Amino acid sequence: MHIGVIGAGGTIGSRVVAEALGRGHQVTAFSRNAAGIAEERENVTWKSVDVLDADSVAAVLPGLDVLISGYQPGNASTDMADTVARSIADPTVYATAARALLKALESHPRTRLIVIGGAGSLEVEPGLVHADSDAHLHESLDALGLPREYAVAVRGHRDALDVLRASNRLWTYFSPAENIAPGERTGRFRIGGDQPVLDADGRSRISVEDAAVALVDEAELPRFVQRRFTIGY
Repeated sequence: MHIGVIGAGGTIGSRVVAEALGRGHQVTAFSRNAAGIAEERENVTWKSVDVLDADSVAAVLPGLDVLISGYQPGNASTDMADTVARSIADPTVYATAARALLKALESHPRTRLIVIGGAGSLEVEPGLVHADSDAHLHESLDALGLPREYAVAVRGHRDALDVLRASNRLWTYFSPAENIAPGERTGRFRIGGDQPVLDADGRSRISVEDAAVALVDEAELPRFVQRRFTIGY
């Protein structure tokens, strides 16, 4: 397959690129500014794209089977504090990016889109979305060491999912586990829908490497077209 990855230099995006290459796929890696990026691996090409500009995205879609978007404002892999600050300052960017991606797909309706989102839109109990409960949200942010002001960004991710749900394009939304961090690639995890997948201790957790496995699995064998899915141990 030919897989495009937006945010290919990021924490999750870089693992998705490596996972896809390891399975023999061709990858186009997208960054805000790909000029000067040194790449020695085979079957990967770097290109620049502005995910907030539908025309910019549409221009790079020809030839892609799947486009995976790991867009974040700033560069979370090198400066998480800056990404957090930018996300708080303008939490609408996630919905803006979703609209631009969907607009771009109007000219390439057979290209599938997988958006890497957040866990805040998962249901913590029947009918109650995590992002809609200040108590649940603040408790999670405290545990993750994030400022409570970041709640607006969590809700921004939820709004992006709502944008996708109103579309008839071939989209998939991926909510990682609440606690996601670099770790081991095990290839062993459980898959869920709109509720978090919890381990034996009641924790929602996954490694970035296993998130990449799940994303490339979905690219290869789509199971959640026009749906959201999540994973956890």
